[in-house]
Amino acid sequence: MDSQQRRARTRRLAFIAASVVASAALATGPGFAAGVGRAGDPPAPTPTLPPVPAVPAVPSPAAQSSATPAPAVTPAPTTTDPVLDPEPKPAEQLPAFGAYLDYGPRGVTRMAELSRWLGGADLRVGHTYLPGDRWSNIEGAPNFLDAWADWRNARDDRLFVLNVPMLERNEDRVPDYEVRRLLQQGARGDFDHHFRRLAKRLVELKVPDTVIVLGWEMNGITYTHRCGPDPEAWKKYWNRIVTTMRSVPGQKFRFDFTPSRGRDAVGWTKCYPGDDTVDIIGMDSYDQPEGLSFDQQVKEPFGLQEHVEFAKSHGKAISYPEWGLFRNGDNPEYMRRMLAWMDEHKPLYNTLTDYCPHGVWQCDDNPKASEVYRSVLFGRNEEPTPTPTPTPTEPTPDPTPTPTEPANCTPLDLGEWVEYWIGGKLCMRFDWWSRSR
Repeated sequence: MDSQQRRARTRRLAFIAASVVASAALATGPGFAAGVGRAGDPPAPTPTLPPVPAVPAVPSPAAQSSATPAPAVTPAPTTTDPVLDPEPKPAEQLPAFGAYLDYGPRGVTRMAELSRWLGGADLRVGHTYLPGDRWSNIEGAPNFLDAWADWRNARDDRLFVLNVPMLERNEDRVPDYEVRRLLQQGARGDFDHHFRRLAKRLVELKVPDTVIVLGWEMNGITYTHRCGPDPEAWKKYWNRIVTTMRSVPGQKFRFDFTPSRGRDAVGWTKCYPGDDTVDIIGMDSYDQPEGLSFDQQVKEPFGLQEHVEFAKSHGKAISYPEWGLFRNGDNPEYMRRMLAWMDEHKPLYNTLTDYCPHGVWQCDDNPKASEVYRSVLFGRNEEPTPTPTPTPTEPTPDPTPTPTEPANCTPLDLGEWVEYWIGGKLCMRFDWWSRSR
């Protein structure tokens, strides 16, 4: 190659190099210049719930040997991609519950002890009975009412439930013919004055809003105030009692019509005295008779399902003043299902009968059912369970954009060191020659 050819080649290479540099600004596109990666927003701190104080287990009065440990508290799962309401909704009120623990002051004291055994559960319902042996006791003479009144008045949200017999000698197995005569006397108003005195006594004790479970289990054969011997007279008598007690100034009583579950001696709907004098429709429901499953207790004539439907059709709240274990022994399945039933149907209140053979705290004959009762109700109260604020999902940084090459442009491999200093790759457009003309 002569010197003239070498000079021509050198001029061509120089021209090409100059064209490459001149077209660099046009050739650089998105993603070709080296840039700093965008950091994502810092994640919000995860909220923590206040620690749950440890509650020591309180042994039962019967020195229950198999005390159930407090159940472990499972934290709420973290929610991703939450959809938050603009304003928090009020928590749904939990059904009020308690237990029958004793007639008098010991029952009041045991309310606090049972609450501690249940991990501080809020027992808002106190339940006791007036003796039905003589009229003076039905009139409210027993001084244990003072202790229950003090318990009720210690907090505005408590409920005092009082079973009231309709006739004296209430558990003396009075024959049907005499029961019929007594019911007819009551229907005429012969016993009104006894119930007027009771109403005044309760108002004086400042418990005018007592729930009166009047003539309970009237569909059976146990009590003198049973309905079967004369249902019509029984209903008239109930209505006279309610009307008499409501006539006392200052009263705010609610009257609870409470049969036992099932048909018993007479279908309890035959005894229903009418919507005007009934505020609550209750049911005493023990785990009996032997061999009857919970599903059968629900579906039997005059059973749990009919109770709920009957109350709904009359626009009344329901209750379970007495319930518990019985003929089927230590039956955890009954306990689990009955608690679930009440959570589903939300009675105004329920009170477990807590002594043997029915109970779980004062009776050590039912350790399995006791464990279920305690685990379900442990720590239950009216305060809504704190719901942690959902932790927002950490935003995902945008991925590094995939380089896109400008049209008619081929990247030049100049090496990492050169690309570092010039700030990215360069490319050569195929149409540089036409653009330069």
